[in-house]
Amino acid sequence: MTNDEIQSIALNIDVFFAPGGVIGRAFEGYERRQQQVEMARAVQKALSTKRHLVTEAGTGVGKSLAYLVPAIEKAILGANRVVISTFTIALQEQLINKDIPCLNRCLPWGFKAALAKGKGNYLCKRRLEFAIRRQMGLFDQFSDALSEINNWARRTADGSLSDLPFIPDSRVWDAVRAEHGNCKGRKCGHWTSCFCQRAKRELENANVIVTNHALLFSDLALREEEFSILPDYKWVIIDEAHNIERVAEEHFGIEISSGSVRFLLDGLYNPRTHKGLLVYTGAGNLTDMVVKAGEAAKEFFKSVRQWDERHKTQTNGRCYKNFVEDKLSAQIKELRAGLSGLAKQAKDEDERFELTRYVDKCVGLLQDLEAFLPQAKQDYVYWIEVSDNKREAVYLKSAPLNVGADVKRGLFDKFESVIMTSATLSSGGEKGKGGFEFFAGRVGLADYDAVKLGSPFDYQKQVTIYIEGDLPEPNDEKFAESACEAVKKYVLRTQGRAFVLFTSYKMLGDFAEQLAEWFKENNIELLQQGVGLDRTSLLKRFKMDGRFVLFGTDSFWQGVDVAGEALSNVIIVRLPFAVPDTPLLAGRLDKIKEEGGNPFAEYQLPLAIIKFKQGFGRLIRTKTDTGIVVILDPRILSKSYGRSFLAAIPKCKTEVVARGR
Repeated sequence: MTNDEIQSIALNIDVFFAPGGVIGRAFEGYERRQQQVEMARAVQKALSTKRHLVTEAGTGVGKSLAYLVPAIEKAILGANRVVISTFTIALQEQLINKDIPCLNRCLPWGFKAALAKGKGNYLCKRRLEFAIRRQMGLFDQFSDALSEINNWARRTADGSLSDLPFIPDSRVWDAVRAEHGNCKGRKCGHWTSCFCQRAKRELENANVIVTNHALLFSDLALREEEFSILPDYKWVIIDEAHNIERVAEEHFGIEISSGSVRFLLDGLYNPRTHKGLLVYTGAGNLTDMVVKAGEAAKEFFKSVRQWDERHKTQTNGRCYKNFVEDKLSAQIKELRAGLSGLAKQAKDEDERFELTRYVDKCVGLLQDLEAFLPQAKQDYVYWIEVSDNKREAVYLKSAPLNVGADVKRGLFDKFESVIMTSATLSSGGEKGKGGFEFFAGRVGLADYDAVKLGSPFDYQKQVTIYIEGDLPEPNDEKFAESACEAVKKYVLRTQGRAFVLFTSYKMLGDFAEQLAEWFKENNIELLQQGVGLDRTSLLKRFKMDGRFVLFGTDSFWQGVDVAGEALSNVIIVRLPFAVPDTPLLAGRLDKIKEEGGNPFAEYQLPLAIIKFKQGFGRLIRTKTDTGIVVILDPRILSKSYGRSFLAAIPKCKTEVVARGR
């Protein structure tokens, strides 16, 4: 097909998504949804007019096809690449393994798509060979794992961690994974068969690149320094966009932990096992430096813990400039200099690369310490996280009060059109831009179009909301006892099959303790987040045929998909207001107050509404799902702001339950 012929083909969205049309023939069981058509039209228009677009589309709209079709069209007709970024692996897999292959069969142009992973997800054959050569000095207890990786490396076509049939110890994978700055490039003997280079070539030949938010932001940051991870692209589509502020704050912030420092030093020399990179370098003085750096790290993090014990009731972890003496940097500087000298003298080229890698790690740690302790960046919050368990890591963290300026500069100012979509972006029930101001303000988006689309599901028939209006308010000491009785009532109504969503682990634990015996007596299995099974295993167990109730907090309010009767009941214990008990949130609220704003109205309320919508959205995942949503927090009726929560979700049959019913 010639360029002129390609340019002459433009999609008529209404025809393309019509019943019996191209999409209908390609996707088994496809039903035309007006909301999907409207979203596809809006995305097509934004891409063609070089506009940024925020679109909220309810569950069941089929957002991925609605943005993929016009995105692929733009990439082909515009002769450039589009990047599609997701937050979860599950959505990436859906796009790469299902949606995109189907579209490749039915669109009028052939196109190529590729999944972009971080370099550290790929095996480096050169480093694997070095690790095997030096395994006795590095970690002989993991020799079996190295052997398995070596056998896998000979047969894998992908070479990425997700293709490895087992999960290796982090120390093993760290020694064999590909890394920026630790690559010989074309001089490497494995250049032609390099897994990273193969993946890079696929990206360069792709019209559509699927990646995750973290890698996208890493690429955006490098582009400001005239480097990049991804090949050039012109348009960006961000699905699960409600998570980008969190990803950006992690990306632009700092995290130093006692565990990460120990991991760095143990890789060089572990005084307990006498293993590590330096064992066979003949650099005994450097192993002494590592030991001294380890002792300095212990003293440093001990002083952080002691400071926290003295001040946590006043500061809740938030720390001031140079709150402890820097007992670590001098030893790390000395170690860095020693490693640098040893690297220059190394005759083994692979050894030199490994030593240089640790020089870079020392430099990174020093830069973080030099930024954190004097609190060099304005409008950042600096805090520490210390567990009562002295065996757990101590963390030093910082994050910007508002990532908007950074996101605007790196993303919205650089690309023609950025499309952001999610089922939960607005904090209001109005149409148009109404309700998007909070999200847009948090991510630095000023000039944009907005589309709000409801769900094609019939919530009036599929959902009944029960509001326990007579319960005491959550801060009342009588609330827990009354709420537990309500939980019993509604759990029995659905014979388990319920999510009970909490806003804190403490409340979750208190309720679990009070209800555990009752659940046993009624032959209902309680699955409790934070106890025993991890999140993935909890969800897998819950989906099994049986009488289960899952007590969950933050991560179960969103990103969890349980279709069918297995989830028939979602109980929201209290409205999900973010309590200002974390330094970052407290800092953000203080900043709003300092600027003359209202922290509750401008931040806490819209944030809570969005999270409430996410919790509500766990129940109905398909057009055949039915069930109940129970709200135990009476403030949704008694407070004026309660109407905003109910206005933000689809209209459902609603019953206000009087006490005793």
